[in-house]
Parts: sequence; structure tokens; C-alpha cells
Amino acid sequence: MGAGRLYAAVAAGGFRRYATYRAATAAGVFTNTAFGMILVYTYTALWNEKPHLGGYDKAQAVTYVWIGQALLKTLANGGGGVEGELMGRIRTGDVAIDLYRPVDLQMWWLSADLGRAGFELLGRGVIPFLVGALFFDLALPTRVTAWAAFLVSVLLAMLVSFAIRYLVALSAFWLLDGTGVMQLSWLVGWFCSGMILPLNVFPGAFGDVVRALPWSSLLQAPADLLLGHADPLATYAFQATWAVALLAAGRMVQAVATRRVVVQGG
Repeated sequence: MGAGRLYAAVAAGGFRRYATYRAATAAGVFTNTAFGMILVYTYTALWNEKPHLGGYDKAQAVTYVWIGQALLKTLANGGGGVEGELMGRIRTGDVAIDLYRPVDLQMWWLSADLGRAGFELLGRGVIPFLVGALFFDLALPTRVTAWAAFLVSVLLAMLVSFAIRYLVALSAFWLLDGTGVMQLSWLVGWFCSGMILPLNVFPGAFGDVVRALPWSSLLQAPADLLLGHADPLATYAFQATWAVALLAAGRMVQAVATRRVVVQGG
């Protein structure tokens, strides 16, 4: 089996694996929908007081909420990706078995995470978004090309998300328990991706810094593209630059870890 077919099979396996958790998926759909409703009314109150905050009108702000709910679990901003399993294998020493396999460790976990993210987008993200479109006036594009551009940006966001979480998982090579690092990354990810508030609302130098960080590739970049507030090529270049840089950093940290660090448990 060629490398491409192997990693495609790993991604398909990741998709099927998460598709088996039907009860958890249904509960997640309900949670995302309910939380989306709460955020919509919070945003509505805020935008009533400050119309066009961050350059969005009220309909765009509400649309942003439902984009966020569609991508929340897809991008594993609050956990739920493959990083927890990888950290567990590092902690127990089972990662040594993975390193002896004739496959690339980073590509294996990336493929598995892309399969997971694909299912989360379709199985958990689409329904809350459709509910939002049913009950609220959303600012959605009518051109197919705009939706295609948005999906490309979401794929790049998946790569950046995995690259960040892979670096977090590799911290387990040096730490007895990487839970603290993982929880800190969740908090930073929620705030700096725009999951709480659009990053466009932050003024001055602080806003410029936050929008330049890799987390803005996760939600803010795809959302701005769908809402017509960003240029596709510039957005792709920003996301791809961070994806390449972070994946390269993960590969370097992995090389250092596997050469110099004794695997815990083995």
C-alpha cells in the first residue's frame, strides 16, 4: 500500500471511529445548538448597543456565532482531538511502538485527526448551523464559489489546529502529566481564535497582535471569508504559512524528543 493510500485509510478509520459514538454526537449537537442560542442573544444585546462593532452588522454577528458552533468541535478548540490519545501513549511508553512502525508519526496522527475533524464537521457542526439559519436571519453568501472558498479555509484551519495540538501533545515527552499544558492551550485557543468574541472587536495594537497569532486561522479567518470581510488568497497565505511553520516546529520537537528523551514507562 502506498503512503498516500495508507494515510487516506487512517483518515477514513478516524472518521468511522468517531461516527460510532452516536449518543455522544447527538448530545454534542444539542449542546452546540443550545450554547449557540445563548451566544446569539448575548451578541444581539451587544450589537444593539454598539451597531457595526468590529465591522459586522447584527446579521453578520449572528452568523459568526453559528460558524463558531459548526467549527467548535471540528477544530477541537476545547479538546476532543487526537492529542489526548497521543499524550497517553507517550506517558505509558506505547509511543515507542509507534516510532518503530514504517510510517511517519506526525502524518499518522494528522491523518487520524483530519478524519475525526471531517466527521465532527458533518455529524456535529452542520445541524446547529442549519438550526441557526432556520431561526435567525443569517448573512450567508449565495455564490457557490464563496462556500468553496470557505471550505478550503476550514481545511487549512484543521491543519493549523492539529499543528498546535501536536506541539502540546509532545510536551508529554518532558512532563509527567501534560494536562496543565493542554488545559492552558484550550483557554488560549478559545480566546485567541475568536470563539468568545470576534477578534475584529479588539482595538489597537492588542487586536493587531491577536489577529496575527496562529489561533486566528481557526475561526476568525474562515468566518471573515464567508462573511465577505477577507480576501481568499491573503487568507489562504496566512493560514498556510502558520500551518507549514507549526508542522515544521512539531517535526523538529519530535526529532529532539525521540533522540534525547527517555520515553516514560519504557
